[in-house]
Amino acid sequence: MCTNELLKRYFKSQKMMRTVLLCLIPIIIFSAYLYGLRVLVLLSAVLLAGTMAEHFWEKKQGSKASEAIFVTCVLYTLTLPAAISLWIAVIGILFGVFFGKLVFGGFGKNIFNPALVGRAFIYVNFPEPMTAWWNEISSGFPGGFGAYATNKIDVISGSTPMMLFKNYGETVNIQSLFFGLVPGSIGETCKVIIILAAVYLIYKKAASWRIMAGSLIGFAAASFILYYFTDLNVSSPLYGMMLGGFMFGTVFMATDPVSAPKTEPGKWIYGIVIGLVTVLIRALSLFNGGMMFAILIGNTFAPIIDFFVKESKAGKTVKLEVAS
Repeated sequence: MCTNELLKRYFKSQKMMRTVLLCLIPIIIFSAYLYGLRVLVLLSAVLLAGTMAEHFWEKKQGSKASEAIFVTCVLYTLTLPAAISLWIAVIGILFGVFFGKLVFGGFGKNIFNPALVGRAFIYVNFPEPMTAWWNEISSGFPGGFGAYATNKIDVISGSTPMMLFKNYGETVNIQSLFFGLVPGSIGETCKVIIILAAVYLIYKKAASWRIMAGSLIGFAAASFILYYFTDLNVSSPLYGMMLGGFMFGTVFMATDPVSAPKTEPGKWIYGIVIGLVTVLIRALSLFNGGMMFAILIGNTFAPIIDFFVKESKAGKTVKLEVAS
């Protein structure tokens, strides 16, 4: 039996999810080059745990798991540090799948992005592994392909660009940020690959360009105001976009078609809110990043945004009918 037939037998076919997975393959390969083959081991463990959890749950309900579970597992893994313990990663994906998706009724009914629900859970419960366990990046050939894992970074003498800026106000070369030659979460580093993925997803209509554009506008506006008109520790708009998981979250997480608004104006509002909140969290909280919480906050308000957009349109329609 071929792979395609196996997928159809056990999973609900979703062409859009396959497009997203195709875009994630280069990021996975580059991440393995940077941090070693442990990335693939970690990904395999998460995929096994996540897919089995949804498969057995849906089987009990007389249904099949969705192919979206593969995207959830991959995205979740790519937001983790390469050094994270396998058991912590597995706990996170199980929590995300169950409490971020299945308890709402399965695919298409969840309010929150399940990958981020899982990440938020272990971020809160295992803060040290999520914020202090980083790996050096490899260089040359074969890079990380020739090792199980690269060396861990001493959090005192070395850190990620986000932590360096947040804690010490230090910056790194923006070219290094753009090409991913800096330590960080597994899949967030290489911005050029993420941007190319965004272009492809928009071309294939697998992700909303309005949400991406709104997020960039909200982030740029908030960064510009706080950077030039306040004394807060905020980076310039362009540098801030290159830091942490903002670009990765904008392209792959914020655009989740289930947890994002469905109306066109709502997508703009939703993206702008995510960009604004990300900057505010970075500037005013103790968290180094902010994109994860910003998207989850956006998920919370997505149904409300759609409701008021529809109400606004209905009100305008009534006024036009009265006027005519």
